[in-house]
Amino acid sequence: MKKIVFNRASFVGKELKYISEAIQNAHISGNGPFTERAEMLLEEILDHPSKVLLTTSCTHALEMAAILLDLKPGDEVIVPSYTFVTSALAFHMHGAKIVFSDIKPETLNLDEKLLQKLVTEKTRAIIPVHYGGVSCEMDQILDIATKNNIIVIEDNAHGLFGKYKGKNLGTLGHMATQSFHETKNVSCGEGGALVINDTSYVERAEIIREKGTDRSKFFRGQIDKYSWTDRGSSYVMSDILAACLCAQLLESEMIQEKRSERWEFYNSNLKGWAKENSVDLPSVPEYCEHPSHLFYLLMPSESTRNALINFLKENDIQAVFHYLPLNSSPMAKKIGSNGREMPVTENVSKRLLRLPLYLDLDMKEMSYIVEKIKEFKT
Repeated sequence: MKKIVFNRASFVGKELKYISEAIQNAHISGNGPFTERAEMLLEEILDHPSKVLLTTSCTHALEMAAILLDLKPGDEVIVPSYTFVTSALAFHMHGAKIVFSDIKPETLNLDEKLLQKLVTEKTRAIIPVHYGGVSCEMDQILDIATKNNIIVIEDNAHGLFGKYKGKNLGTLGHMATQSFHETKNVSCGEGGALVINDTSYVERAEIIREKGTDRSKFFRGQIDKYSWTDRGSSYVMSDILAACLCAQLLESEMIQEKRSERWEFYNSNLKGWAKENSVDLPSVPEYCEHPSHLFYLLMPSESTRNALINFLKENDIQAVFHYLPLNSSPMAKKIGSNGREMPVTENVSKRLLRLPLYLDLDMKEMSYIVEKIKEFKT
């Protein structure tokens, strides 16, 4: 058995063909034919939000959302502590005070029961992160946000193709962000998108993405010259990357079918072992549809988690932990956002282990992974 890595970028067939077409089109910068096509495909997948704008990363999509908020000194943004750093960093960089929230032990998402106590008159936005593509409790979050005139920006980096009560993740908040990093279900290596569900943000978002200029209007022939009109940066995805993304989006049904098979294989084959060894597997509420983005084990303790990682490594299987709590990070101490204890976040961070899950992982390899896990003694 060859070494089984945690992740391997998967290609579905037409990536090189489309990249070659982009080069032949002689339009390899942003806003080219493949950019437009990929944005339209995403709008179809998400069931037609107001607008999808491709970006160079999910981080940059979050930064665009932060700029759209017009944050002022003292403004607060609520972010779960158990998430990737840019869920908080993007808003900190544009002036917000980050208020961290603990997570739910069932889904590892922002705990909506704690949310109202975190809201103040200075709260401008809530950033629900759909961990593993399992939805946050969006009804309660949106209800609190509406009552307090707060913007909701879904960090949907894990959640494309996921649903909450029949509605697509990424279409529930005022805005959402997507990731097309190589670890995601569909990928172009590095990339992202800002999903805009409130039409009032569309025109300004286009300006922010184009270095603060009204260049998009110029390209559409709506104005005869463009100029600097607002804040912004170079957030537009190259058409070469958009071409690669198009190839993946056009095969998304096949990708999702294969990922679902692999997720279900782990779940069904490890359920008995997990129960016998006090290990928790991912929990998915019945009203949520998840996109099979990741599969994790919540081990009984930090020591058993680390021991299993080492045991699998000895058997040529790469399993990894995930996020460290942001509220206790060195940066949180510098910016004064680490005042509250996050017992669930701290506990989960020490016990969680992610298993390999990608398109090219075959069933023989998965059977070997399950076999070795069952050999491990907790």
